Amino acid sequence: MSPKELQYIEDALGHEQFLTSQCQQALQQLQDPELKNCVSQMLNKHREIFNRFFQLV
Repeated sequence: MSPKELQYIEDALGHEQFLTSQCQQALQQLQDPELKNCVSQMLNKHREIFNRFFQLV
């Protein structure tokens, strides 16, 4: 893996970590069950994407 490819993966991991934390914060503040469900699904998807990128390293 080239240094540029590794940097891309590191950046993507950072973005996914940020999005995961944003979803977690939103879940704590939301009251609407439908919105909570939607954000929960997004949280799971971002965790999955993070894990996929992490496996590349």
